[in-house]
Amino acid sequence: MADVSLVIEPEGPADAEAILRLNERVFGPGRFARTAYRLRETAPADLSLSFVARVGTLLVGANAMTPILIGETPALLLGPLIVEPVFRSQGIGEALVAASLEAARAAGAKLVVLVGDEPYYARVGFKRVPPGRVVLPGPVDPQRLLYCELQPGAFEGVAGKARGAGPRTR
Repeated sequence: MADVSLVIEPEGPADAEAILRLNERVFGPGRFARTAYRLRETAPADLSLSFVARVGTLLVGANAMTPILIGETPALLLGPLIVEPVFRSQGIGEALVAASLEAARAAGAKLVVLVGDEPYYARVGFKRVPPGRVVLPGPVDPQRLLYCELQPGAFEGVAGKARGAGPRTR
């Protein structure tokens, strides 16, 4: 049998349908009620910062980076991070996050936020947002609101409501 290795590559427009189906399988219809999805509805993901994982031709994971503003501070919202259940616990999610963070840093982004499990995301540099500093458009467990500075001090003084920022300009 041929050795089929994992490939992490930028998301392309042709990946949209496979990512939609993966989201449906992993998160179900309840995903639309989540607060982070409310933000994602207001701005498109930046495909140059969003990645997919493939084993052979099979799409087994994906993540997106969506431009947002927190108050007047530009930031990126990471997620959803999705991995096909049979491929979990193999480092695919962490590889996707690392690729997006590296691409965002190279593009000059300074700050990334997400809603997720701190023990998992702390491994790639995320920390808990101090309570009340960032307000999302809906309820969110403050223990799960995390940030990652891509440049030192990027979170200093950041506070306010988060909203979609539209496409990133370079």
